[in-house]
Amino acid sequence: MQASYKKHVLQFKQASGTSRGVLKTKDTYFLVIEANGRKGIGECGLFRGLSSDDKPDYEDRLQWVCENISLGKDFLVNKLQTFPSIQFGLEQAFLSLNSENPFELYPSKFLRGEQDIAINGLIWMGDKSFMKEQIITKINAGFKTIKLKIGAIDFETELELLKFIRSQFSSQEIELRVDANGAFEPSKALEKLKRLSDFELHSIEQPIRQGQLNIMAKLCSETPLPIALDEELIGIVKEDDRKIVIETIMPQYIILKPSLVGGFQGTKSWIELANARDIGWWITSALESNIGLNAIAQFTHDLQTKMPQGLGTGNLFTNNIESPLFVENGFLKYNSQLNWNFKL
Repeated sequence: MQASYKKHVLQFKQASGTSRGVLKTKDTYFLVIEANGRKGIGECGLFRGLSSDDKPDYEDRLQWVCENISLGKDFLVNKLQTFPSIQFGLEQAFLSLNSENPFELYPSKFLRGEQDIAINGLIWMGDKSFMKEQIITKINAGFKTIKLKIGAIDFETELELLKFIRSQFSSQEIELRVDANGAFEPSKALEKLKRLSDFELHSIEQPIRQGQLNIMAKLCSETPLPIALDEELIGIVKEDDRKIVIETIMPQYIILKPSLVGGFQGTKSWIELANARDIGWWITSALESNIGLNAIAQFTHDLQTKMPQGLGTGNLFTNNIESPLFVENGFLKYNSQLNWNFKL
């Protein structure tokens, strides 16, 4: 058995704004395993500035994985708890290696085109006219769930955008989610949540910066609208520590990005903790290429969840990997008649 990795710099079609700044490119790494005449592919979706494994020795760790690939998935994944995106790439690559088709990890009705995955339409930050244009485009494209990135422009302007949507569509017609990426000051967060609740939102992601467990717990107990933890889950690798976060904060939802929370293994760990406490959850991609998005989509479908997921990022890049994945009427779909354009 042998393995190799290759860096791939994804280029955004249009610079994408978040509360952390504007994204123009994103580094990712493809891990290829070879054994007995077969090959498997996985994506290590490093997210610079957000991933807990954004470290100077990242590629050194990838090289170590390649040199020790014969030690097997379980051993390597357990050794890489502080490198969640590499854990995720390894899980994918071994599933791929052991599959009849290296891109079909979980045989399902999704891969046969018989079932689709409901997803939200993502609205990136920008000026009011740009965001309004995106909103109209997503609704016209058939999305029933819209997610707005907020926290980078004037809050009053963001409220105006929400008011515009609600003037056109009720909460029964369009579900609205917002993502603050930790942008609110704790002292002002509850008041902002009260004002946001006027627009019948489904939820708000990470209203304040992560790591303030007691403040977030108080917010979750007093909030007039459901709060979803996102960045709060990143870098929490031990089961006992995850339990502390969940039981201290008791959020209404958690949001799981496999590249950031320890791959499929880490995602399942969080889901079990949430389910045991009646906490809702959904899964989101973290700007992976179609290789990683495909794996997340198949894993998500296998969980048979009905809530709209955050898997609509496949069309953001000019140099993505051509794949059978496509989005239509607010659903992620798979056209089994199309081929992957990736040379293993």
